[in-house]
Amino acid sequence: MSNADQLSADQPRPDADLLRPKIEDALRTVFDPEIPVNIMDLGLVYAIDIDEQNNIKVTMTLTAPACPVAPEILFDAESKVRAVEGVGDVHMNLTFDPPWNKDMMTDEARLELGFM
Repeated sequence: MSNADQLSADQPRPDADLLRPKIEDALRTVFDPEIPVNIMDLGLVYAIDIDEQNNIKVTMTLTAPACPVAPEILFDAESKVRAVEGVGDVHMNLTFDPPWNKDMMTDEARLELGFM
């Protein structure tokens, strides 16, 4: 049995374990121009999926469906993830289910924005 066969579909691959923090760090450099907090701390990133070829699918939302800077945020996020060494293709999946709310922010973000 090969090493790849020993890893179940539910177990993260070592490559994914090393890549995920780099992707998260990259996404922490993406800001909504109207809010001085990064999209990770705002709770806008719902999932980061990494397949066997290190292709990345980021599922995220926006603070509002009619966000006027949505294209800029998505482009910036995709560009920053693509720039991470070892990343294959990148797909951004925008969703509004569940809708974003202030409870999704980190404590630090709520404090910075005066919600605590």
